[in-house]
Parts: sequence; structure tokens; C-alpha cells
Amino acid sequence: MRVGLLAGLAAFITWGFFPLYLSWIDASVSPLEILAHRILWTAVMLGAAAIALGRTPWLRRAWASPRRLATLALSALLVGTNWGTFIWAVAHHRVIETSLGYFINPLLNVALGFVFLGERLRRPQWLAVALAVAGVAFVLVMHGRLPWTALLVAGSFGTYGLVRKQLDVDALTGLLTETLLLSPLAIAALVWLSAHGALSFGLDAPRTDMLLFGAAIFTVVPFTAFAVAAQRLRLASVGLLQYITPTLHFLTGILILGEPLDSAQFITFVLIWIGLAIYTHDLWRHRPAPA
Repeated sequence: MRVGLLAGLAAFITWGFFPLYLSWIDASVSPLEILAHRILWTAVMLGAAAIALGRTPWLRRAWASPRRLATLALSALLVGTNWGTFIWAVAHHRVIETSLGYFINPLLNVALGFVFLGERLRRPQWLAVALAVAGVAFVLVMHGRLPWTALLVAGSFGTYGLVRKQLDVDALTGLLTETLLLSPLAIAALVWLSAHGALSFGLDAPRTDMLLFGAAIFTVVPFTAFAVAAQRLRLASVGLLQYITPTLHFLTGILILGEPLDSAQFITFVLIWIGLAIYTHDLWRHRPAPA
């Protein structure tokens, strides 16, 4: 449990500081190029790990089934959308809104389980979901627009989890397959940027090159640590730890990146936080008894 706790803390804290890391990349580097490098270098690193761990037969099995591969192609598009939205949001000073998306995500998962998997919701869970809906509705009424960045972050990640839940593919093989499937699009994006004189990688700026490569490290290292935590901790414990990431996003956006937080956004966050508190308390009450 101690190893699992330390691994979980490492994963969620690393993800929590990812917006700050992205903010260090020169503003002239387009979000599209950052996304492309994150995909390609992640595929390279996970590919090396799969070879070192003898996972290549698992990879061949994933590619051998057209149905499994088609499902992984869908999950690849979802994770690519999530990564792209997040990178775009950081570049456009919307880190606070991404934190709202990741706070919404656990409650969205509950709703998706009810709609698509036939899971029954307890009354506290219904109340938690209703508070999340109320928070989004409040922003719509006060600002006249939906928080699209937050909803896209939460929706893409929540749907990604729903799709991956249907697959009998381990985490490493799944993410490696997804990044391999996205790699042709990433290469095409880099070729297009180069043709338009907008490519930053390899232009005598070693710091930029290293930061672009490091975006993959911020993917693979916490991903590996999370896998370790998920094996050793109860689901309820992992559920509590996951709030570290959006909390750090929220604090980074306000305290370090200087993003404004208006009263309407604050009330929305309060509604979501109350919903999460109710959901977490219910989850903890109904956790499995020790074996």
C-alpha cells in the first residue's frame, strides 16, 4: 500500500504540474506541434518499454482483431482530442477551465455508467450529478456560453474511459496502440507545419527541442506510476487521489499563471466541489470490505 500510495501521489502530482511545464515552451510553438511531438515520442518510449518487457505478443494480439483495433482507433481519437484540447487550453490561458473539466470528470463517469452500462445510481450520486449540471447551467446563464473547454476535456476523457472499459487490453498495450494509430496524423501535422515554415523542432533551439520531447515523459512516467498505484490501492483510494491533479491545475492557473477567476466561475466550482464531496463520501461508505 505504501508503494501504491507513493506511486499514486507521483502520478497525480506530475499530471498536476503539466500546465506549468507546457507554459515553459516558447509561445511561438503551436499547440498542434506540441501535440504531434507528445504522440510520437510517447509511441517511441512505450514501444521501447514493450520490447524490454516482452509485451510485443500482446501488441500483435491487439492488432490481430479488426473489432478490437477499430475500438482502439476510437479511443485513440478520444485521447488525442483530450490531449489536443488540454494543450490548446494552456496556450490560450484557460488552465482554470481545464481544471473544471477534470473536476467534472468523476461525476460524468457516474452518468455515463448509468446511461451506457446500466449501472444503478444511489441517491447521493444522483445529487452529485445534479450539482454538476447546475454548475454548468449557472455558467451558461451568467456568461451566456457553455464552458466548452471544460466540457470537451471532461467529455473526451470520460468517453475514453468508457470505451477502454470494453476492451480486454492492458494499459501499456492500449496506449501504445493508440499512439501508433495517431502517429501518421502527427507526422502529417509536422510535415504541414514544416511546409508552411511554422515548425520549431530542430531549428537550433535545444531547449525547445528538449521541452517538446519532455511532453512525452510527462505522459509515460505518470502513466506508469498510475498503473502501479491502480494495482496496489483500492478504487476508492485512487478516486480520492485523482482530485490532486485538477486542484494543482486550479492553483497553477490562479497563483502562477495569473488567470482571472470571476464570481460566476467560483460559484460553479463550489457547486462541483460540493457534488464531489457528496460523491466521494458515498464512494467511501460503499467501498469493499477488506479481504
